[in-house]
Amino acid sequence: MRLSFAFRVALIALTASTGLATAAYADSGRIRFNVIKAGFVFGGSAGKGMLAFHGRYYPLAIGGVSWGFTFGASATDFVGTVSNIRRPSDVNGVYGAAGAGPAVGPGGGVIVLTNQNGAMLALSGRQAGLIVAADLKGLVISLR
Repeated sequence: MRLSFAFRVALIALTASTGLATAAYADSGRIRFNVIKAGFVFGGSAGKGMLAFHGRYYPLAIGGVSWGFTFGASATDFVGTVSNIRRPSDVNGVYGAAGAGPAVGPGGGVIVLTNQNGAMLALSGRQAGLIVAADLKGLVISLR
């Protein structure tokens, strides 16, 4: 009985340390990109940016589509951090968020998004333009 208890304790400790080691290897970087969005019911967005990770810079391509009540155009410059990545390619993916609300003229905002790889973007943005939207957004980021 005591041997099986010791074995279980060792197995639990090994499993826990493996999980902690995996989380410990995750790192973060800086990200900056601009997005131009326009639409009338159907909307689209496109842009480009840069990921700074471990002293190297990686160019990014940004794209996306939206559907719903969308009218107008805007340009937004985002800057922030990307966390929970192990390599630059972890940034690749679809970042989704549901949002509603008008943005008129110059303004700022903060958004946190996560992709299917677990990468988390914490961004602040400066927006210019006139756009009224109540839609589901899908932002696609990929290394170029």
